[in-house]
This record gives sequence, C-alpha cells and structure tokens, in this order.
Amino acid sequence: MTWTEWFIFLLIIQIIHGLGTWKLYVKAGRQAWEAFVPVYNAVVLMKIITRPWWWVILMFLPIVNLIMIPAVWVETARVFGKDTKLDALICIITLGFYLYYLNYMADVKYVENRKLKPKTSAGEWITSILFAIVAATIVHTYFFQPFVIPSSSLEKSLLVGDFLIVSKIHYGARTPMTTVGAPMVHDTIPVLKTKSYLYNDHFEKRNTSLINKLQLPYFRLPGFEKVERNDIVVFNQPADTLLDMNNFNPDRNYYKPIDKKTNLVKRCVGLPGDNLEVRNGYVFINGVQNELPDRARLQFSHDIVFKNLPLGSNRDFARVQAILKKYDITDGIGFNENTQSYTVQATPQAAKKAEIHPNIQSITFSSDDKGIRDDRVFPHDANYNWNYNYFGPIWIPKAGETIELTTENLPLYKRAIGEYEGNTVVTRGNQIFINDEPANSYTFKQDYYWMMGDNRHNSIDARAWGFVPYDHIFGKPVFIWMSIDGINDGIKNWSFRWDRIFTTVSGTGERRSYFIPFWVVVIGIYAFTKWRKKKKAKPSS
Repeated sequence: MTWTEWFIFLLIIQIIHGLGTWKLYVKAGRQAWEAFVPVYNAVVLMKIITRPWWWVILMFLPIVNLIMIPAVWVETARVFGKDTKLDALICIITLGFYLYYLNYMADVKYVENRKLKPKTSAGEWITSILFAIVAATIVHTYFFQPFVIPSSSLEKSLLVGDFLIVSKIHYGARTPMTTVGAPMVHDTIPVLKTKSYLYNDHFEKRNTSLINKLQLPYFRLPGFEKVERNDIVVFNQPADTLLDMNNFNPDRNYYKPIDKKTNLVKRCVGLPGDNLEVRNGYVFINGVQNELPDRARLQFSHDIVFKNLPLGSNRDFARVQAILKKYDITDGIGFNENTQSYTVQATPQAAKKAEIHPNIQSITFSSDDKGIRDDRVFPHDANYNWNYNYFGPIWIPKAGETIELTTENLPLYKRAIGEYEGNTVVTRGNQIFINDEPANSYTFKQDYYWMMGDNRHNSIDARAWGFVPYDHIFGKPVFIWMSIDGINDGIKNWSFRWDRIFTTVSGTGERRSYFIPFWVVVIGIYAFTKWRKKKKAKPSS
C-alpha cells in the first residue's frame, strides 16, 4: 500500500472507532466529537482509561501496536465496569467490536479513580510480561537486534558461532513493513516451524492479495552515519524467494516482504556510483585495488596434496584436520576424488606457512580462470563470461544517476529497475520498454551496494544475486557478545572462544575482550545499590 492508501485506511479506522465509542466518551465526561478526531481521540482515550500519554506512541508503532491496541480495548472495557476475564477475552476475539455492544446496548457507567493495579498476582504477572514484551520488541525493532553468524562467508574476519549485536541506529532504523506478525522473530516461529507473519498459502507476485497490500511503505528513521566502504553490514537477501527457509527451492514468482527475506551479513566492498571488478579474487574499485581493514582476513580455495600420512591414506580426514588446524586452516575441507587432493579455504599467509609441513607435498591456489563462465554467477546471462574469481567490470547504481540502457547491459540492471524499483521491464526485438513506454535510459530511485564475503571462493554473495538496494539494509554489527566454536555440531561439541566474547566487530589491531571489565562494572553497581539501600534503611540518630 502507498502512503495515500494507508492514510485513507487509517481515516476509515478512526471513523469505526468513533462510531463504536462516542457514547462512552460522553459517559466519561468528554465530548462526542472527540472520539472521531485522529490521534487526538487516542490522547483523550488515555485520559479516560487513566493511562500515560505515551501509550499513544506505542499504539502507532508497527508490530508493537499489535500488543498495545488489544490492551487498550481491554482497558476501555474495564473502565466501564467490564473487568472480568471473559470480558477481556471477548474484547480480543471480537477485535474490539465488543465496545460497540458497550456503546449502544449495555447499561454501563464510567468508573472514576479506579485502581490500576491488577486484583490478583496472576494479573500482575501478565501485566509485567506484557510490557516486558513491548519493551523488548521496541529495542529489537528500532535499536538493537541479536544475530548469529550461520555460515563461513566472512570466515577469519567473523566466525561461525559469533553472536552479534546489530545496531539499527547507525544507518537509521527501518520501520517494519510487515504489519501483521509475531514480535521478535523473523521469517519462521521457532519450534512451531510456521510463518511468523500473515501470508498467503500459495505462491504469488507482489500486490496480488489483500495480505500483501497491507505492507507498509518503506521508511527509515535518520541515522548518524552512511554505509561506508568495507563496513560489515546486515541486510535482507534481495533475491530471497524461498517459501521455506529450511529448503533451498527458490521460485521467482514467490513474493516475500523485504523485511522478511533472509538476513545475511557481508562486507560492503562497493558503494553507489563505483565501477567494480574482481580480479583473481581481489576487488578493484575504479581500477584501484580495494584496501581492507587490518582485521579482515581474505580466504581462497587451495588444493592440498598430502604425502606419508601416519595411517598411509589421503582419506585420513581426522589426521588431515589435525595438521591443518595447526595453521588455522579449518574451513571448507573436502576431498576431491578426481585429483586425490583436499580442497580447503585458507588465507594466503596460512597456505604459505603450511607448505613446510613434512606431510604436505603441495598447496596450490585453485579457482576459475578469466573468461570461463560460471552459470551460478550474476547476471546469469550467456553473454557474460564471469565467475567468482573474475567478475565485472560493473557499475553500481546510484540514486539520481542515469544510465544508458541497451539490450546488452539490460541483464545487469533489469532486476533493479523492475523488481526493486517497481517497474515493468520487457524487450521487444531490440527495443526496451519500461511501463509500456520505449526507453533508452533509466534514472535510479535509490542507492545500491555490492556485498561480498571475505571467504572469496566459498561465499554466496553479490556475485550470485547482484546489487543490494538501500531499502534492504537494516543494521551494522557492532559487538560480539558470545562466540561458540562448533555451534552447528551439537552442544557436546561446543567450545567458548573467550578471547572473542565482548569484543567489538570493527576497529584496528588485536581484538580486546571487555568481558571482565563488564562484570566488574555490573558487580560494582549491584554492590553500590545494596549498600545504598542498607544506608537508607538505617534509622537516623
């Protein structure tokens, strides 16, 4: 829905509210017209139910309002004497229309100076849990969100099993677009393994159903910095069209809301307006090799041939792992039947050090040569002989910049123009049509970015699905609060990486853990609070 459509929708909601509550407003000593004025009616209602004015803000925050609005329905019924559990249940299951019954049919009286404290301990628990969920949802949605590194695409820079705190305030919090969904969960509800948001049970394209039309337009709050080159960024995968996150079976006809697409974390190596090229795994921007931060560790595929293993077999996988671990080579170890060698992902420095091991015959850099086409690589067009090791050059779209369109370069920009910017793009012969109008150029509406993993030959990234639109970006990882080695191998195989716990994601030099200082501060605050309470409790002499 557009902002205009949402404005009309909200006006209709205000009329429904006014018609269902104006008599209740009058019984509470207010004017009937006050029930119909948008926003103001909510402020007045908070006074009627003796709740703080800031509840109004919570009622208009997406996702949070799914909790707050039913709470206001229940509170409105209670202030007119309907305070049983049954009344609360009826309020919720009738979506607030129980207030119509109280407004027109029931003989109710306004209860002034009512006690706000729940009558039972169970009621206190429910109230406390409710507002704990509200507070957590606000923090999760608009400030900080936890995120765990699931794969090795940034291996050696960020590790599988790193638990991150992702800041949404750095680039500006993106307000939720999906209006009906469970708080604090993403695509799927854990354990239940069902969708966390309201959706259609069949594959569909954008805006073909009422459910999809209830999507809010994209809006981002102001941030205090822009995405910079080499930032590690969390974003929604642009090409995610998976009905089920657990089964990789993409379908281009399946529409998934932007904020419910799979969360990924990569390094932003290309900014809007850049000309980018990958040469032998290294990124070049405008012809100059990109310089990474000192904490970044690039990995590449290497083939290793072993000799004279103690157990006499190249298939001695455990022994191979033990040897490679000495050189911090732990990722992507696999055996190649054809070459009788092991393929690993390793930094050039680690590979060079491992060459001296007596059981290693050779270590060879392994990847596709220039000009060999990989059909997994963007733009998935036979005219582009690109692969993961040699890619581009390609221009990254920038908001307000115009590009000349031809049938040759259209494959690079068709998805951005059509899917991400909401146009219809077709070709008829050698002519390009955008929204049924002939076009030989296009001006982009938003910025785009190029996201890649530091594990250059073992990362599904922009080289597979292209540009990342700005509206898909939602946060910057700032802190590692926990790090577990073997996170995917079962709890018995877990090992805490104490040197990474409570460390910053960005920065220079060796990582420094703030774990002990954190607990010193926590214990200090706790001890001071206890001391202060005891001091206040002592009778004055």
